[in-house]
Amino acid sequence: MKKALMIVSILIVAVVSTACINNIAVQELNNKATQLMQKGDYEAAMSRLQASLDLDASMYQTYYNLGVAAINANKYDKAIEALEAGIKIKPDFNDFYYSLAVAQIGMADDMLDEADVEETAFADVEKGKIEVKRNISPAQKAMALELKKAAIENLQKYKNADSSISNKEDVEEMIKQSEEAIAEVEAKKD
Repeated sequence: MKKALMIVSILIVAVVSTACINNIAVQELNNKATQLMQKGDYEAAMSRLQASLDLDASMYQTYYNLGVAAINANKYDKAIEALEAGIKIKPDFNDFYYSLAVAQIGMADDMLDEADVEETAFADVEKGKIEVKRNISPAQKAMALELKKAAIENLQKYKNADSSISNKEDVEEMIKQSEEAIAEVEAKKD
């Protein structure tokens, strides 16, 4: 009986020790990621934050920080993924919705500006002019519109959850610009 009690005690101590070591490692990785983000090294910060999540995937702050780092690195798909995962853990953390909207707008804008466009070029060599007409595929238009609409919804959630937000005018402007972009894309539908 004493041996069994001793083995159980050792196992409990081992589990508690492992948990403490993991918490320390997670905190170290998060602190290092914060320092890297402050220096503008978002890629390295993302690596540290992902390693932190590999050790403890229950920390909503880590998902938030990963989302912010990914936004700053223009990796909007990664940002959206991280922020949506964080919302599942802590849906009442209001900053998730603002950051998710920023990522969605960034991804939609990239799609509308750069991604997989069909270009037809006309060149007037004598006058040194080149005219480029861009046509975005219907699938890209649809996805960009959905991202813009989702961003508006997330900005509304953010704004409505806290009437005293300090960036209310910025949020309203982002909503307005997204609505205008939606109207513009819908007006160009073929």
